[in-house]
Amino acid sequence: MDLKYLQTFKTIIEQGGFTKAAEKLNYTQSTITFQVGQLEQELSVKLFERVGRRMRLTKAGEQLYPYVTDVLTSVEKLTCFENDLSEYKGNLRIGVGETLLCYKLSPVLKKFHDRAPHAKLFLQSMNCYDIRNELLDGTLDLGVFYENVGGFGDNLTVSPFGNYPMTLVASPDIKKEYADFITPNQKIPLPFIINEPTCVFRQIFERYLQRKSIILDHTIELWSIPTIKNLVKSSVGISYLPTFAVEKELQNGQLVEIETELTDARISAVCGYNSSKWVSPAMELFARLIADHLS
Repeated sequence: MDLKYLQTFKTIIEQGGFTKAAEKLNYTQSTITFQVGQLEQELSVKLFERVGRRMRLTKAGEQLYPYVTDVLTSVEKLTCFENDLSEYKGNLRIGVGETLLCYKLSPVLKKFHDRAPHAKLFLQSMNCYDIRNELLDGTLDLGVFYENVGGFGDNLTVSPFGNYPMTLVASPDIKKEYADFITPNQKIPLPFIINEPTCVFRQIFERYLQRKSIILDHTIELWSIPTIKNLVKSSVGISYLPTFAVEKELQNGQLVEIETELTDARISAVCGYNSSKWVSPAMELFARLIADHLS
C-alpha cells in the first residue's frame, strides 16, 4: 500500500474536500481521484460517497481515518530518528507572530541551531489567527503566538511564556500637539499606523477608541513592524504596540508614550501545538528552549 494514498485520504478529510486537498498537496483533481480509487481498490471498500454535489465519508471511511492517522504518525516518528535515536532530526514547521519573531525569538533560534544542526527549521512570520488555524488543521507543527485570539479550547496544547504590556506611541512632536487620548467624544486628525484588521493589538486599541467615541483620521495598514515604527518616528501618525517592541525607541527618546485608560491591557504569548499531534524530539526541544529563555 502506497503511503501517499493514505496521506491523500487524510488530507481530503482535514481540508474538507477533494478540491482543497488537491490545492494543499499541489496535485491535480484527477490525481486525487485516482489515488482514492486505488486505495478503495486495495481495501475493497468505498471510502467516499456522493451526496448531491458533495463527497462525504462512508462508514468505512470514518472507521479507517484513525488507523491512517496512526500509520502516518508512526512514519513521522521513524523519519525523525533514522539511525541515531539521540539526535534531533526531521522537519519542523513553525509559525510565529511578527513582533515575537523580531524582538524575542533570536536567542531561541540560535540555541536550537546549536543543539539541532540536522533539523530543518521552516519558520514563517504569520498573523496569530492564521497560526491558530494552521495548528488546528495540522499544517504547522508549532506556533508561537498570542493566545488572545482564542477559539481553540482543548484542541491545542499551549504553554504560556510571557504576559506583555502595550503602549500607545508617537513622536515627541505629535505628542505635543495631540496628547489627549482619554477625553471621550473627540476627533483626532491623525492616522493609526498598524497591521491588518486581525492584528491582536489593533483590535484591542480599536475597541478602546470605539468605547471612548474617539475618531481618528484614517488607518494605514502595513505588514512590517519596523516600517510602522519608522513612520511613527517620522510623525506620520500613532501606533499601539507591545512595549517590548518599542522599548529601545522609548529609552532613546525617538518615541514617547501617550497615556490612555488601557492601563491593564496585556497580551499573553504562548507556544502551542495540536493536541492530537505526536511531539517529535525537535518539537520538544524548541518548546523547551522557549520556556527556558522567554518565560
